[in-house]
Amino acid sequence: MPSAFEQTLTAIDALHAQDPRQTTLADGTPLPQELAYAQRMSHWLAQLQSSAPAELLRLAVRAQHLQRWLVPRSDYPGGRIGYLTWRRDQGERAGDTTAQLMRDAGYSAADAERTATIIRKKGLGRDSDVQALEDCACLVFLENYFADFSRKVEHDHMVRIVQKTWGKMSPQAHALALALPMNATSVALVKEALGSA
Repeated sequence: MPSAFEQTLTAIDALHAQDPRQTTLADGTPLPQELAYAQRMSHWLAQLQSSAPAELLRLAVRAQHLQRWLVPRSDYPGGRIGYLTWRRDQGERAGDTTAQLMRDAGYSAADAERTATIIRKKGLGRDSDVQALEDCACLVFLENYFADFSRKVEHDHMVRIVQKTWGKMSPQAHALALALPMNATSVALVKEALGSA
């Protein structure tokens, strides 16, 4: 019989697989966008942790964007306040849904709530698990979405985004980010943002 961890992970990925938006991996494999994102998050967690990550952190990292497509950004007002409200609400919903999946699989209420707290990013800067999740999210962004995103955003605004992203990352994540393959435009943008242009 599958463990509570295996049952929860399977349930999380089943919800990810319902994302109607598709993406294509580097090898040409089509995959629901959210499932691809979740797999990338798990990949970076394995790079960040020298020993096997704890179960609750693994679940939180896997579920960070759970069913995000159900509430599009366009449902909220434009601007920074609208974005932050949307992101907060998404974290609350993903945390609640994950906690319910965990309780259904046999986890304690305390373990389910702890995982939801990590997903909601409560305690960033003080909680090592929340920091690990944030590091994974930043690395996934820089590796997979940064180049395309930077073509759509005004230059000075993009510099500020890189600076804010960098400020949320741990020194270990900084080292991994600097080793990422990037095109010349992205490298120049990062150097400018970090003051080493």
